[in-house]
Amino acid sequence: MSGNIGCWVLADGLGGHQGGATASRLAVDAVLAAFREKPAVSPDAAGAYVRRANQALIERQQTEPELRSMRTTIVVLLASPDAAAWAHIGDSRLYRFSGKTWERTKDHSVPQRLADAGEIPEDRIRFHEDRNLLLKSLGSQAGVGVDVAASDRAPRAGDAFLLASDGFWEWLTEAEMLEDLRSSSSCREWLAKMEARVQGRATRGHDNYTAIGAMVRRTLSWT
Repeated sequence: MSGNIGCWVLADGLGGHQGGATASRLAVDAVLAAFREKPAVSPDAAGAYVRRANQALIERQQTEPELRSMRTTIVVLLASPDAAAWAHIGDSRLYRFSGKTWERTKDHSVPQRLADAGEIPEDRIRFHEDRNLLLKSLGSQAGVGVDVAASDRAPRAGDAFLLASDGFWEWLTEAEMLEDLRSSSSCREWLAKMEARVQGRATRGHDNYTAIGAMVRRTLSWT
């Protein structure tokens, strides 16, 4: 937090690329450092923080050749009492819940592209055979494009945000996320209910997962 502005960031290192854990840690640290230097809530700020993270990865790849293939996804949420904005690369998602409605970022993946083209339904993204084929990731190129967006209104009491890696959201439907949200009094309780679903369904040897929740009461709270 910086004053009344919050920054939440989640990065998921790609397991098939050497240095995934290093990439995700560098990305998170770079975003938070950029936010502390110049805190703001806007699509431009969110995009700038993510580009700062990408540059940090590129620079480390240049000085440590053994990490030249490291990659990570990233999703960033910025919020204040008056506004919210976010940015992402890859298939780590941001969800925004309001009342009985929800919206999410679109994955930079082959199945998402197929769904957008009408070749598969949205619900087939989760376990599609090519779901792990990403079209964008941090560390893949110096000028990688960042998707940014902003809320069309100020956050309201009852709104909530979820940042989730693919190892988390793939086991949950949006209806279940919303159901667990509406029956929870805190982010911790909300995340615990969703995690129980994940653990009850995930197959042996499943991907690790990370999730961050932010709920709007009178002020933002998070776990």
